[in-house]
Amino acid sequence: MSGTESGLYTKTKASLNVAQQIRSHMRPLTMRHQPIQRRKLYQDVVERLTSRIRAGEWSPGDELPSEHELMEQYVVGRPAIREALQALERSGIVEINQGEKARVIVPTANHLMEQIEGGAKHLLNSQPDMLGYLKDARLFLETALTRMAAEKASAQDVEKLRACVDNYRAAVSDQKQLMACDMAIHCQIAAISGNPIYPAMVESIFRWASEYYRSMVRKPGRENTSLIEHEAICEAIASHDPARAEQAMRVHLTRANDLYRATDKAGN
Repeated sequence: MSGTESGLYTKTKASLNVAQQIRSHMRPLTMRHQPIQRRKLYQDVVERLTSRIRAGEWSPGDELPSEHELMEQYVVGRPAIREALQALERSGIVEINQGEKARVIVPTANHLMEQIEGGAKHLLNSQPDMLGYLKDARLFLETALTRMAAEKASAQDVEKLRACVDNYRAAVSDQKQLMACDMAIHCQIAAISGNPIYPAMVESIFRWASEYYRSMVRKPGRENTSLIEHEAICEAIASHDPARAEQAMRVHLTRANDLYRATDKAGN
């Protein structure tokens, strides 16, 4: 290596060393300005129990160790264990019955949707525009599901749907039962899809908007109109006519949306 090359090599190496030193000094400086994330003790317990469940140490139906055993395993107090188990229960991973050990369960679509119900209702109450978005989402979802139901419905599916409509007819004069019967019709249509997430979504929308719905169906005469619309939807599905079924559902939900608007204006 010539003197010139040697000098160039030395300068390049020195520059790299300087750059490395600058980076090494900058890294601690950056980290010093980052807040330290504080974790509660129960969160560590949740993480460890969840990892063990996912690893297959406990299968659905199996009981977890007792609170006392978990306290000994993780060397923590009873409050941390209880809070961790309650967090797992809220997540739908375990169920806790009085006097029994926590048991691993399989989360269902309904359970997962129930977890966000409180937040959804609060959102509807605090942001009025959200009700309109919810109605649009429901219209989009249920018209598609009704078309699908008309394409896929078996004789047994139609029989169940007609039974739901019969229950609605019998409850026309009973406002307490009417809402449940109405929801059952729409959930049964969604269930024909074979996808358990759809009926869970439909049921959740009913629950989230329930206070608006109740004020709407109390109006005399609307129950019979709704019954006629449900019958039309049912018969279109039974006839395996997707276009007619979709349109019948669209008419039904659009009328309901108009009533929601009228109720909102009256309330304001």
